[in-house]
Amino acid sequence: MPAMTPDLHFVSCLGAKGFHRMAYRVWPGPTDRPPVVCVHGLTRNGHDFDFLAEVLSRRRTVICPDMAGRGDSDRLPDGAEYGYPRYMADTATLVARLGVDAVDWVGTSMGGFLGILLAATRGNPIRRMVLNDVGPFIPQAALEQIGTYVGRDPHFASIEEADAYQRTVAAGFGRLSDAQWAHMARTMTRPDPAGGLRLAYDPAIAHPFRAQPVKDVDIWPVYDRVRAPTLVIRGAESGLLPADTAVAMTERGPKAELATIAGCAHAPALMDEAQIALVAEFLDRA
Repeated sequence: MPAMTPDLHFVSCLGAKGFHRMAYRVWPGPTDRPPVVCVHGLTRNGHDFDFLAEVLSRRRTVICPDMAGRGDSDRLPDGAEYGYPRYMADTATLVARLGVDAVDWVGTSMGGFLGILLAATRGNPIRRMVLNDVGPFIPQAALEQIGTYVGRDPHFASIEEADAYQRTVAAGFGRLSDAQWAHMARTMTRPDPAGGLRLAYDPAIAHPFRAQPVKDVDIWPVYDRVRAPTLVIRGAESGLLPADTAVAMTERGPKAELATIAGCAHAPALMDEAQIALVAEFLDRA
């Protein structure tokens, strides 16, 4: 478990039906370089980056938001609003709150896809970008697999049950220590007023995911507009980021660097020393 405790902050973001609060944790660090913004996957929250952020904060400030409906952020009144337009607007509000002209970006799965969309937008603030097991093409089969668990609202009688659940749904994260799994079980759940624990997310985030038939996602023309130096990290057994897509990402758009992590599927946890060093070395350049 990380020894440091980040500072919890909130920023008000304007949605279709009023304001909602976005939570973000600040890991204070040197300010001579742009801060790093770390954005989590679909059902996760900013605590996924606790181990990475503790190390990166030795070099610069790190910001780990909980996207709307996750962690300590407000749930949206209309589940149909969960989606990339909302996440892009909320991220723009967050960057404005930070008062900086540039940020480095680390995004896992949904957070990486969001990074692509932002980095392809005119006048964007992203200087360097790490995409953790996601790319501009996502196959239908991978999305169907996600559909088997997103939106579930399981109840856990104990933290041990939550730990066992995390080890199942996050098996693709790779080999983690018991302490890391326990940390994940604590940070990905919240007390249920009726007793026990529930996942720290709004099941309604699945609404837009299920509002239309599942099919391949292809945003290659968007990726081709990205100019920020990019590192792609791929789990060697990933179904969400096919190997041929990862290779093509090194040949198109920003011509990304590619690192493949053995023993992982979707997505490398960015918790072990080697993975953290990989990210730190890339972001430290220039």
